[in-house]
Amino acid sequence: MRGAAPFPIEIGGRALEAARWGEAGAPEIVLLHEGLGSVGLWRDFPARLAARSGRRLFAYSRAGYGQSASIELPRPLSYMEDEARETLPRILDAAGARRVILLGHSDGASIAAIHAAGSGVAKTGCVIAGLVLIAPHFFVEDVSVASIAAAREAYENGDLRARLARHHRDVDAAFRGWNGAWLDPRFRAWRIDDLLPLIDSPVLLIQGEADEYGTLAQIATAAAKLPHPPRVMLVPGAGHSPQFSHPERVIGAVAAFADAVLGLREGALTGGIGGEH
Repeated sequence: MRGAAPFPIEIGGRALEAARWGEAGAPEIVLLHEGLGSVGLWRDFPARLAARSGRRLFAYSRAGYGQSASIELPRPLSYMEDEARETLPRILDAAGARRVILLGHSDGASIAAIHAAGSGVAKTGCVIAGLVLIAPHFFVEDVSVASIAAAREAYENGDLRARLARHHRDVDAAFRGWNGAWLDPRFRAWRIDDLLPLIDSPVLLIQGEADEYGTLAQIATAAAKLPHPPRVMLVPGAGHSPQFSHPERVIGAVAAFADAVLGLREGALTGGIGGEH
């Protein structure tokens, strides 16, 4: 966690791992990790984004991930909705957030969208000034299920468990909580695209063109259903995590978007993002 200031927070009787980057003060960008992520698994992305943008960043590991308190399995199939509507408002309040961009990756992007659609402002007083959704899921696709099934095989018979164990205190809770939910046959009906028309915040969508966990149908659906045209950046050659494979491009786009929607710095975005589709 290069450049991070780690600290614990307690939410609902659970101790959660959290960290800040940038100058002291209320966070301006809140990071929501993917289905196998954590504070540490953001790698150096937050430090680089904070340095490039001049913004204050905050991240936390959801219960069952990283060094946060563990959970009982199985996770409910509503785990993303529960996080967005119940836990995230408490997190934003504990972090002192007042006006932020939610930056989510994969499951974290879905959680950010659900929260913005239901607006937690009534609970927290925190305004969602914008959303950065990296490789979001708005519905379940065959490619998602196939890749998640392959991940289970790698976890049970390959080296994935050992690699993840370096980052999660309870690696089985982290992996099986996510994997078990997505591979439950009932989860095939999960979708949140009906919430997209309720999102009033500006949105930046980022997806790798070679994403192994979702197709560009996710981006097309969001572009069609959001009430305001989103900014879209497709990253050629990138898979599910373009913020790691193409960091300069993603960091530059997020920094420009933050200038535009937070309106606190010179150089606000006036046109499309480079490489926009």
